[in-house]
Amino acid sequence: MRTGEPLPSVGDVLALLGTGRWHWDTATGLVTVDGVAARLLGLPAEQVTLTEAQVRSRLHPVDWNEITGVIRLAVAEGTLAEVRIRIMDDRGRVVRVVRSRSKPTFDPLRKAYLLTGTLQEVTDPTPGTPADRRTVTGDWRRSREAFLLDAGRALAEARSTQEVLRVVANLSMPGFSPDGLAVFGVAGDRLTIVGHHGQESDADDEDAFTMPLDTAYPAAEVIRTGRAIYLSTPEQYQARYPLTWPLAERFGRHSWAFLPLVVSGRTTGTWMAAFAHPVAFTPDERSVLTTVARMLAQALARAGTAETERALTDSLQRSMLPRIGPQRIPGMSLAARYIPTGGGLQVGGDWYDVIPLPNGRFALVVGDVQGHDVRAAGLMGQLRIALRAYASEGHRPDAVLSRASRFLYGINEADPVDPRFATCLYVEVDPVGGVLDFARAGHPEPAVRMPDTTVLTRQTAGGLPLGIDPDADYPTTRMALEPGETLLVCTDGLIETGGHDLDTGWQRLRGILERHEGNLEELADALVQAVHGPSSHHTTGPLIDRREDDIALLLLSRRAEGRGAGAGTGLDAVRSSLRRTMLTVQQAEPERIAEARRQLRELLHDWGSADQIDSAVLLLSEVLTNVLVHTDAAALLEAEITDGPRGRRMRVEVTDAGADLPHLRTPGELASSGRGLLLIELLAHTWGVVPRGKGKSIWFELDESKTPSDGADEVAPSYPPEDREPRKPPENHRTREDREPHEGRAAP
Repeated sequence: MRTGEPLPSVGDVLALLGTGRWHWDTATGLVTVDGVAARLLGLPAEQVTLTEAQVRSRLHPVDWNEITGVIRLAVAEGTLAEVRIRIMDDRGRVVRVVRSRSKPTFDPLRKAYLLTGTLQEVTDPTPGTPADRRTVTGDWRRSREAFLLDAGRALAEARSTQEVLRVVANLSMPGFSPDGLAVFGVAGDRLTIVGHHGQESDADDEDAFTMPLDTAYPAAEVIRTGRAIYLSTPEQYQARYPLTWPLAERFGRHSWAFLPLVVSGRTTGTWMAAFAHPVAFTPDERSVLTTVARMLAQALARAGTAETERALTDSLQRSMLPRIGPQRIPGMSLAARYIPTGGGLQVGGDWYDVIPLPNGRFALVVGDVQGHDVRAAGLMGQLRIALRAYASEGHRPDAVLSRASRFLYGINEADPVDPRFATCLYVEVDPVGGVLDFARAGHPEPAVRMPDTTVLTRQTAGGLPLGIDPDADYPTTRMALEPGETLLVCTDGLIETGGHDLDTGWQRLRGILERHEGNLEELADALVQAVHGPSSHHTTGPLIDRREDDIALLLLSRRAEGRGAGAGTGLDAVRSSLRRTMLTVQQAEPERIAEARRQLRELLHDWGSADQIDSAVLLLSEVLTNVLVHTDAAALLEAEITDGPRGRRMRVEVTDAGADLPHLRTPGELASSGRGLLLIELLAHTWGVVPRGKGKSIWFELDESKTPSDGADEVAPSYPPEDREPRKPPENHRTREDREPHEGRAAP
C-alpha cells in the first residue's frame, strides 16, 4: 500500500483474514451475517438475515447454551464475550470449529441484548500444549459440569468456615486448577483475611493482615466495585497495582483471579485463585470461576450462620448450667456432663444443677423439659431458677418438687397453646454421713456403682412429671452412699439414645460402669462416648426409633479415705471389699418386696451358687412379709457381702419397730403358718434375732463356700460374739406368731 492511499474498509480487511461479521438483536430474534460468516456457518457465501432457530440448527446444542451463559457473564463483568462453537452439518457431524468474539450490551428499556462480533475458523491445538488449556470441547464441558456438581455437593455439606476452605482448596478444576487461594472478608472499613491455602506465610503475618478498603489492591477493589478482576500475567499485575505487587511477587504465581463473594446482592468478600501457569481466562474459564465463587459465597454464609447459632446456643447453655469445681464437696468427688444432641439448634431442655443448702448439705438436680427447641431451653432456665430458690429456702426434697410442679403448671396455664411438662430427680446429700434423700418426678431411677464395680439401679418412690398436677405429691426415699460407691443420675437421653429402651439402655451403661478403671471425670467421658461416640452406631438398640436426645448426667462418688495408696480420689481409690444395699418397705407398699428381691439378686449377681441365691431371696421374702403382716411398722432391709478369711459371706438383716420377738416353732402337718424361722434354721448358715432400743432385727448369713450341712455353726471371726449363734426366745414367751396365722408364702 502506497503512502497517501486511503485505508481499505474494515470489511475488506476482515474478509482477507477469513473473519466474518455478525449482528444479533435478541429483541427481534434476528441474526445478520456477512458472506464470510455465512460460509463459516455452512451457508452460501452471501449476506443474509437469519432467525435464532436457523442459527441454532447449525450449532452444536451444548454450544448454544454456552453462548447465552457467556453473554450474561460478559455483560455483568463489562468484558468481551468469547466462545468456541462447533458447526454441524445436516447429518449432525462437526465440520469446523469457529471462535466468536463480541461486545454485548443490554438495553434495559427493551430488555434485550445487542451484540456485534466476529467469527473466525480455528484449529484444535495438540492436547497437552499450553494452548490446549484454552480449548473448549464437548468433553471439557462435560467434565466441567461434573466438576460443578461435585463442588456444589461438597460445599453444601461443609458445616464450618474451615471445612468450606478445605473443600475449595481440594477442588480440581478441569484444565486449570489453582495451586493457591485466599478468602478475604470485611471488618468495618478494612480488608481482612478469612483463610488461605497454598500461600505459605507466617501465622503472625496472617493474623496481622489488614488494610483499608480504599487501598490499591485487587481484593479491596473487588469489594468496592463488586466486579471480578483477572490478571493473566505478572506484568499486568505489576502495571495495574504497583504498590501492592510485592505482596504477590514473593509467591511466584503467573496468573490471578479475584472474584466477588456476593450474598443477597451484597458483596461480603473476595475469593482469590492464583495459578502457577499462565491462564488466559477465557469466557469458559471465567464462567467456571464465577460459578464456584457463587457457591463459595453461599457456603461461607451458611457456615457463618451455623457457627453464630452454635456460639449463641453454647453461650445460652453455659449460662444456664453451673460450674462444678473438682474440690467443691469435702469427702466427695463430683463430675457432670451436658451434651446437646437432640435439636437442629443444639439446644434443649435437659439440665443439671448443684445447689448448696442452708443446713450445710447440698442438692443434686437432673431434669428434662419436654422438647428440643428454644422454648424448652427457656422453660428449663426458669424451672432451674425456681428449684434453686425453693431449695435455698430450706425445704425438703418433696416440698421442693411440689412447689416446682405448681410453678410450671402456672406457666402452662398462662400459655395453654403449647403446654410443657418436665421430669426431675432431686437428691439432698449429706456429705458427712453419705445419706441421700431422693424425690423423683417421672424421671429415670438412679444407679449406684459399688466398690467392687457391681452396679445396682435403686428404686425410689416417685410422682407425676412436673407441671401436670399442681397438687401432686412426691414421696422421699432415703438411702446411704457408702465409701467407695458412685451414684449416677442422668436424663433419659443417656439411656435411650440409639434406639434403646430403659432395659437395654441400662444394660449398655452397666457394662461401661463395671469395666471402667479410670477416675470420675474419665468415667463421665466414657459414658457419653459409649452413647454418643462413633462406637454407638455399631451397638444400636432394638427399637425402630433411632432419634437422639440431649444428655445430662451427674456422677457423685464418696471417697474411700485412708484405704491405701490412691485413697480419696474417687474411682482411683482401692476398692472396698464391702458390697451393700439398703431398702425401706412401708406398710402401704407391699409391692416393694418384689423390688427388694430384685436388688438382692443384683447384689448376688456373681455369687457362686445359684441355689444359695434362691434361698436368700426366699428367706428375705419370708422376713419382709412377716413384718408387714404381723406388725404395724415399716421394714428396713440391709444386705451386704463381705470378704473374710474363708471366702465371701452374705448377710441380710431386716429391722422393724415391732416389740414382739419371734421364736422358733415346730408347726404341725396341717398348720398354715409358723414355718418362717424354720426355713431360716434349715437354709441359713447362721441367723439371729437382736432386740433394738425400739424394735428388733432379724438377720441371717450364708457363706459362699459352704452348704448349710457343712459346719453350719461356724461363723467368720470378724462378727461380734452375740451374733454368732441363733438367738432363741424363752420358752414361756409367746410371740404374735403363736397368736395369729404365720405368713409362710413368698411376697408378691
